[in-house]
Amino acid sequence: MADRRLQVFHTVARLLSFTKAAEELHMTQPAVTFQVRQLEEQFNTRLFDRTHNRISLTDAGKRVYEYAERIFELYGDMDRSVRDLTGDMSGVLILGASTTIAEYMLPVLLGDFKAKHPEVTIRLKVANTEGIVSQIENNEIDMGVVEAPVNNKNLVVEECRTDQMVLIVPPGHELTKEKTVPIKRIVDYPFICREEGSGTREVMIESMVAGGVNLSDLNVAMELGSLEAIKGAVEAGMGVSILSKATILKELRLGTLVALELDPPITRPFSFVHQKQKFRVRSMDELLNFARSYCQSHK
Repeated sequence: MADRRLQVFHTVARLLSFTKAAEELHMTQPAVTFQVRQLEEQFNTRLFDRTHNRISLTDAGKRVYEYAERIFELYGDMDRSVRDLTGDMSGVLILGASTTIAEYMLPVLLGDFKAKHPEVTIRLKVANTEGIVSQIENNEIDMGVVEAPVNNKNLVVEECRTDQMVLIVPPGHELTKEKTVPIKRIVDYPFICREEGSGTREVMIESMVAGGVNLSDLNVAMELGSLEAIKGAVEAGMGVSILSKATILKELRLGTLVALELDPPITRPFSFVHQKQKFRVRSMDELLNFARSYCQSHK
């Protein structure tokens, strides 16, 4: 509904890149440039400074961006308010989830929700917890499901369920003789870790420190951004790791990995996160209620 030129300008200003804006808007770069130039002609001033293949907002550009933010927020409030009044359940919901949740929790939940509400289109973006929280803060997604604590007090955080994390080792590993492994013993073995920004890594590091582990003694053999890559590396005998028990159920059934409880145990919350909004799309409220029921029945 909003002026297309303003939408294109807002995207370029947010990303500070014509190329990235073109990709996000599914437009060609010349088309994006044309829309911005039209807006500059309307205001009879430059909105961007272009130097050395980098762009920045001019003072006028900053002013237009501030108003664009308010305009799009008002459009969103209006749309949500009318849809809520009319009980409209159609539309698009953009969700974000960290890797563990997207791969091992959401498929069943979203499949059941779509079966009940086929008129709602759901788009899922997968990133680590840090990235998901950032996208919520920037209003790029409607709701996130994350696996680590969220420190932004301006966001609504609602715990869904508690996840247990375990030490994983290959069959035949010397630790398989023990029922529970003191967390301090992890420093005795090559350790395969998630990448920085991962909720799994954040919770794991905090738990290690709380358990008396000196992180400088940790023998990090690899840092991997994929759960499947971590599991494969452990199966190959390249080290040990700590993952959610929910992510290794198939490997436990096949006998390719062994899960060992840690002392002290490591648990973490899976939480819904969204903006504090006066108006929300009815479909988002319905999804939240559906997800709450799902979490209650899958504890």
